[in-house]
Amino acid sequence: MMNHPPNSFFPCDRRGFTLLEILVVLAIIGLLVGLVVSNTDKIFGQSQEAVARIFVRDSLKTPLVRYRIDVGDYPSTAEGLAALITAPHGAVGGWRGPYLDVSGGKLPVDPWGQPYVYRYPATKNPGGFDVYSAGPDKTADTADDIGNW
Repeated sequence: MMNHPPNSFFPCDRRGFTLLEILVVLAIIGLLVGLVVSNTDKIFGQSQEAVARIFVRDSLKTPLVRYRIDVGDYPSTAEGLAALITAPHGAVGGWRGPYLDVSGGKLPVDPWGQPYVYRYPATKNPGGFDVYSAGPDKTADTADDIGNW
């Protein structure tokens, strides 16, 4: 009778994972999931701020400059950004809008659902206009405001 050498690839005494090993792996996976979930808010919060920053610094600049070229000056604070969509009451010729492409005739809101604030004459940009979002705290003139200054 011939003895066969034991196959090193398939040991006879197979062992599975112990309960302790499985619990350690589950704990590590739980920690990783917790880190991802807790940082998701930071990631999305930064992107909301970036969207607001792009809108107030770039997206509104061209329509306001076109308005100024056509009408002769920026809209007043009272007329606001609505002057970019519909001609202001009592507008003296030159208005060739709408200058801002919006759906439904409504002004866009910031990522936190608040309207953008517009001022002319500006308080932070001498000789220009101020456009800003009140930011995540939804309160104007605080440290988290995102403006064109």
